[in-house]
Amino acid sequence: MTLDQIILFSLFFLVFIGLLWGKWRYDLVAFTALIAGLIAGVVPTEIAFEGFGHPATIIVALVLVVSRGLTNSGAVDLITRSVIDHSRSIGMHITLLGGIGGILSAFMNNVAALALLMPVDIQAAQKAGRTPGQTLMPLSFATILGGLITLIGTPPNIIIGSFRETALGEPFGMFDFAPVGLIVAIIGIAFVATIGWRLIPEQKKKKNSPKDLMELEGYVADLVVAEGSSAIGQQVKDLDAIAEENDCIILGLSRRGKRLAGRARNEEIKEGDSLIIEATPAAINALVGALGLQYQGQASSSKNALSGDLVLAEAVVGNDSRLIDRTAMNIRLLSRYGVSLLGLSRQGKTQREQVRKTKLQAGDILLLLGPPDAIDDVIPRMGCLPLADRGLQVTQYERAGLAIGLFAAALIAASIGWLYLPVALALVAVVFVYTDIVPIRELYDTIEWPVVVLLGSMIPLGSALESSGGTQLIVNGLAAVTADLPAWVALTLLMIVTMTLSDVLNNTATAIVAAPIAVGLASQMGVNPDTFLMAVAIAASCAFLTPIGHKNNMLVLGPGGYSFADYWRMGLPLEILIVAISVPALLVFWPL
Repeated sequence: MTLDQIILFSLFFLVFIGLLWGKWRYDLVAFTALIAGLIAGVVPTEIAFEGFGHPATIIVALVLVVSRGLTNSGAVDLITRSVIDHSRSIGMHITLLGGIGGILSAFMNNVAALALLMPVDIQAAQKAGRTPGQTLMPLSFATILGGLITLIGTPPNIIIGSFRETALGEPFGMFDFAPVGLIVAIIGIAFVATIGWRLIPEQKKKKNSPKDLMELEGYVADLVVAEGSSAIGQQVKDLDAIAEENDCIILGLSRRGKRLAGRARNEEIKEGDSLIIEATPAAINALVGALGLQYQGQASSSKNALSGDLVLAEAVVGNDSRLIDRTAMNIRLLSRYGVSLLGLSRQGKTQREQVRKTKLQAGDILLLLGPPDAIDDVIPRMGCLPLADRGLQVTQYERAGLAIGLFAAALIAASIGWLYLPVALALVAVVFVYTDIVPIRELYDTIEWPVVVLLGSMIPLGSALESSGGTQLIVNGLAAVTADLPAWVALTLLMIVTMTLSDVLNNTATAIVAAPIAVGLASQMGVNPDTFLMAVAIAASCAFLTPIGHKNNMLVLGPGGYSFADYWRMGLPLEILIVAISVPALLVFWPL
């Protein structure tokens, strides 16, 4: 063993000790190791920061931006309302969403599949009153498992398929991976849905809990029944079920500016009517999407109509405010200042009047809708005090079709080879920003920068280990150990070593290194090399012990509130299960 190899193995050992200890943040530990490798001379200067421009790092950042766009546009809500029921048990929820993720991952990049479903899972968790940390890791694992089924499902499969053409004269076909991959995926997803999620540390289940967030009083708000709304033609009482599902209460109906009296419950709703509801800001936003409604101000046909980048903000009417004893209509809040008074909360008491016609009092809490600059200007000008920003979102449901279409087009273009995946995702992100689906003010806050630093730091260290011969040293030792053992034992050991390497290195690099070893071992033993190549394909993809083992594990690290040491608790038994399933299945479908 050379001095460079000793130093690199020592650095990796210290990195994982530091990450498992958890005293310092994972990005600081990884970046410190990179700098130490540079100072020691084992990481070449010319590749020192290549990790920050590596496709894997770029994909992680872009996927988070695209994910925010799908959420902002309401595309996620469409899936949530059609397939997610927050009353289901966690196990059933993981089974359903994990199954969908597995199917998607078989025919599209599994990072993109997770990007589509991760916001759905977070929203479902919020509605069910539980933390996303209970289900995001199982969802990540499920999308990784789904990639095992086809040639295009995951990069290691593509690498193994092309290597077979070089080594044996013919590549693997699209569904050659399916017999074993499908079995592993089904059993693996069943495990994470029934047992695996229970292994996530209890304290992580409490982290990011909705109970940790500030409880909001309900606002009374007017929502306009827009053209094409599903509420048109129904009676007000017919909407009770969907209102309850979205945590809203319908207080009444107004038409042409006049509140309808007692008969409103049986009144048929028409385009242009306003529903008077009581709900929190998030619930108001959800009902807008569920019924195809519009906020006051958006529905205006005048030049003052609100559109584009809009935010929700809360403010308290001060004792010397200009709004006291005046209404939003009196002060012409929308036409003069470009801000709409969307909702009103007054000491927990329900206001039966229309919001825009209600005389305001000191202490009232206002829910305002408008462009960020206008909101920032009007709150102090009106003598109000802003409440702390809590990230209230205005979902742009009218752009859901555009967001889904762009995302689907990018995936198709990447799948058939028209565009490189990072380029396709970057194109979607750029369009999302220019169309305000992801406003520029949200763009950089969307990216989990600690994850980017972690990945950017570890990739050069992995490259240095490979170029120094450290990886080859491991696999040569494996060849020596398995020389006189039965072929199925060598197959098992090859899977274990490949999985271990994939947990440390990029799974693509692991497949590249392990593929020739697989063929060499099979040739030395005089057995079928396809069996060993398939074993490498499965093992290289199944990196569940660490967040750096797979980009999907990276993506859920921040939103799930996980620490580096949380992954092995579910990942270790899952990897053991996969080896136990895969070896017999490989011997059946790819006999030695």
